[in-house]
Amino acid sequence: MSQVYELNTDIPAAYATDERRAIQEMAREFAMNEVLPIANELDPEKGIIPDDLRKKMGELGFFGIMLPEEFGGLGLGVFEYCLVTEELSRAWMSVASIIARATFVGVGDLPIEDQDERLRQMARGEFLGSFAMSEPGAGSDIASIRCRAELDGDEWVINGQKMWVTFADGSDFIVLVARTQPYDPTSRHAGIKQFYIPKEKGSFPEGISGTPMRKIGYHGWKTWELSFDNYRIPKEYIIGKNKSSEDDQEGFKKTARWMAVPRVHTAARAIGLARGAVEDCITYAQERIQFDQPISDFQAIRFKIATMATEVEASRALMYSVANDADLGVMRAREAAMCKLFASDMAERVTSEGLQIYGGAGYTTEYPIERYWRDARLTRIFEGTSEIQQKIISDSLLPKAKKR
Repeated sequence: MSQVYELNTDIPAAYATDERRAIQEMAREFAMNEVLPIANELDPEKGIIPDDLRKKMGELGFFGIMLPEEFGGLGLGVFEYCLVTEELSRAWMSVASIIARATFVGVGDLPIEDQDERLRQMARGEFLGSFAMSEPGAGSDIASIRCRAELDGDEWVINGQKMWVTFADGSDFIVLVARTQPYDPTSRHAGIKQFYIPKEKGSFPEGISGTPMRKIGYHGWKTWELSFDNYRIPKEYIIGKNKSSEDDQEGFKKTARWMAVPRVHTAARAIGLARGAVEDCITYAQERIQFDQPISDFQAIRFKIATMATEVEASRALMYSVANDADLGVMRAREAAMCKLFASDMAERVTSEGLQIYGGAGYTTEYPIERYWRDARLTRIFEGTSEIQQKIISDSLLPKAKKR
């Protein structure tokens, strides 16, 4: 196999530290040497991420990047989380996404007695979650969810459906977003809470059934539609420090606030995909001979790659800025939305241009470029569609029109 060209991804001096450089280098070596060969083998056949790969990731600390050191984590921030995410996504976005399965809950949020030990297991990648929020009739509009959790004595009884629950089968618990009172269009946000649902890895408990969804990409693990049929959990299994059962808007606000970091994480995933396209295209263009010369000599190809690389660099600069602010205690919803919007739109554009450079070869599973293209398209949908990001941004910039 040809030597892969690597773009310059040096961390800007304003953000660079020796520790960050070392983390980036470690993640890059792991991604290219361990993840990429597995991705190239398993993704075309929709294979599952191997357990031994996850174990290696746990040993390197990838699952515990933002967990405190007292729980076996690295005690680092969003910036380092994005550094690692970009490198892993450059090889296989699914592997970059699985590290998020240890960030669904915060310290003090798990409603269980052995929380400290569970957090240590999270840091090692041994106790991971999945997130059940979307429904057949509720995607970007969190407030329209209908899944019900009704209190019956000392238990919550849960009924309803959830969609797009990735890793639901392989996870050790599910974070469920459900409504504790009937939907009221005059108070849409009230009564929404997050619930902790423990489960055995590889199966669903009685009262929960699942059907795998047929995706065009994001392979390496399964994404599920779940049905809850009078499933019961203890009354105490509400996630968060405020476990009051009173109907309020705290659950909705918690869910909305939680989305900011995943959106920056998605920007990092998109940037990794786009970078993979640029690097592979540089190598391929110098090897592909047409009209007795490499296609990299043609100005049309050279200018395409120049624009692609520029867009990747611009997206990364925005991501670094937002991630750095988050670690300084300033995570603004608007800037997180801008970061996700810009990077995901860029990734679809860049990977599509990359596939064009490959020509017919790009429309086969023989090269990773089609994987980058398929997965990049998803970044414009999950963690809030591009249109939702535009709404968040525009609502923060423009006054609402008065209803007549």
